[in-house]
Amino acid sequence: MPDPIVALVGRPNVGKSTFFNRLVGERRSITEDTPGTTRDRLYGASEWNGRKFTVIDTAGLLFTDDQVEHSLREIARGVRAQAQLAIDEADVIVFLVDGREGMTAADTEVADVLRLTSKPVILAVNKADSQERQLDAVEFYALNLGEPMPMSAYHGLGTGDVLDRVVEALPPTEPEEYDEEHVRIAIVGRPNVGKSSLLNKLLGQERSVVSAVPGTTRDNIDTELTFEGTRITLIDTAGIRRAGRIERGVEQYSVIRTLRAIDRCDVALLLIDAEEGITAQDTHIAGMILDAKKGVALLINKWDTLEKDNDTFKDYSDKVREAFKFIDYAPILFISAQTGQRVNRVLPTALHIADERRKRVPTSQLNDLLRDAVNKQPPMAIRKGAHLRIYYATQPQVAPPVFLFFTNDRNLVHWSYGRYLENRIRERYGFGGTPIVIVFRDRDEQD
Repeated sequence: MPDPIVALVGRPNVGKSTFFNRLVGERRSITEDTPGTTRDRLYGASEWNGRKFTVIDTAGLLFTDDQVEHSLREIARGVRAQAQLAIDEADVIVFLVDGREGMTAADTEVADVLRLTSKPVILAVNKADSQERQLDAVEFYALNLGEPMPMSAYHGLGTGDVLDRVVEALPPTEPEEYDEEHVRIAIVGRPNVGKSSLLNKLLGQERSVVSAVPGTTRDNIDTELTFEGTRITLIDTAGIRRAGRIERGVEQYSVIRTLRAIDRCDVALLLIDAEEGITAQDTHIAGMILDAKKGVALLINKWDTLEKDNDTFKDYSDKVREAFKFIDYAPILFISAQTGQRVNRVLPTALHIADERRKRVPTSQLNDLLRDAVNKQPPMAIRKGAHLRIYYATQPQVAPPVFLFFTNDRNLVHWSYGRYLENRIRERYGFGGTPIVIVFRDRDEQD
């Protein structure tokens, strides 16, 4: 099942981005002392007390020069819209307020909305980095959202208590029954690249509204079908705009829905507009698919609209391979969702990738491969004078395929040797369209 979503909401400059960075363990959100720094929604994986969840750093209001003259009513309306959207998508809401500045009218407006939801709300009083400010946090009882929890996202004070509350409020885990015969395929990509048109062509009917206006599809649309005896769920997703161009409001939360679609699927079909060419956002979406360890195929759509010569296909293929070299195992199809060109190859390709994700290599064959690989290129330890030995290998997991190599000291393994072993596995066994996870472990850790 997809990881639950925890949304960080609040007015600008209360420390949402700082708290987000602490939760995901890296500085992915820009933090500075200027209201409105976070201009689009950021997401990251987090874990606390054994529970995994996706944390969303939501943007607060932007107080630009043309907005400072707006009335309090206009400001409150904007805050209300942001809070409501967070409520719609999140499983748990962390409402951050600024303990240094105290309660404001904007805080009250957000609280008015949050009190109407059935979603769990944790009230976190940030910047309470002194005993005096921790005591002052009691003033936020006036928001009627339960106990205010003083914390400091910057210093890490009290953040564990907040996360304890978050984990307690998360919905119970209900593992989905795994059905090898059921393949979930997500159609993803930037707005207006032809996702809905492809869905309709695959189904032979107008299942999803098709429009030339970017971003028509706001919600994921699941469609069940049977293809060559295999049960398939097609997930049509809202497009993802490049950073800085996501419109505030519904468009931003379409990104969250796309994240969930990728998390739910077995194979993602990444559509790319042949006319516009490959963009940074295309590679960003591919990175999201890779992070989720899902199968992937690259579909170059609107191929029929390009003027071609004898070199067009090869030149374009080379550009795609160069841009997506981090997923060089992904097959490429040049299609037209409008005319149906090569669309008949899309589902067979996706099902082949799903089969590759479920492929299991017998342990005896895997260790034969390991011996051959080590004989051809012995592993070199990253520390001079150290001796690295790889004893044996096994494949403990499929979907995605995970290969476990036992060593005398995993800390001696250079990342490039993992890549080398992955290439040898792919040469012999394929695994086209799916990422391979290579794990090194000390032999005494096998239990």
